[in-house]
Amino acid sequence: MNLPPFAALFDMDGVLVDNTDFHINAWIQFAHHNGLTLTREQYVEHINGHVSADSMAYVFGHPLSPAELATRTEEKEQIYRDLYLPHRQPLTGLMDFLDAMRAEGIPMAVGTSAPVSNLGFTLDGLALRPYFATVVDASMVTHGKPDPEIYLKAAERLNMAPARCVVFEDAFAGIEAGLRAGMVVVALATTHTRAELATSGAALILDNFSGLTPASIQQLLPAE
Repeated sequence: MNLPPFAALFDMDGVLVDNTDFHINAWIQFAHHNGLTLTREQYVEHINGHVSADSMAYVFGHPLSPAELATRTEEKEQIYRDLYLPHRQPLTGLMDFLDAMRAEGIPMAVGTSAPVSNLGFTLDGLALRPYFATVVDASMVTHGKPDPEIYLKAAERLNMAPARCVVFEDAFAGIEAGLRAGMVVVALATTHTRAELATSGAALILDNFSGLTPASIQQLLPAE
């Protein structure tokens, strides 16, 4: 197969792993521990896909100082890791797809709003890191999703034009970030339903990575 050059950029949570419900439960427990309330609907609308600073500001009703943000974020993420650890696994079909992409020499990167403490938990805990040439996390950008900065930086690190990049996302904020970066977006229906994602602007909506091939992704890109 002689594929034209393109790159694949992956969000982590809800894409490499189907962990959205665990994050939701962790946020709800975290809010309760701090005398606050949070619903699933509030999580999906205001937290999913956003960087911790924005999420915490929403939950507490005001921005947090850097020191408090670090403490609160780690408190919440420890709850999440404890909940998810017994269930941690790659999204269905992911490993076969990553193997196929690597065999074709397609450069891949991760662009995630997740805090640094979760990168090792997921990427190293599931032996995913070797597949990716670079990882761009929330600590490396000034503006979180839906700003396109995180994906533009990932493309730059791969030395790939944005128009030759395909973004895999589950959250509306991430989908918007990919589209604003001028990239093709594939949506995973792990957090939102296919019906909810139908108007997101994604070029393709999938339940998981089963049966996905590099050639099928290539077909989503404009001809060179």
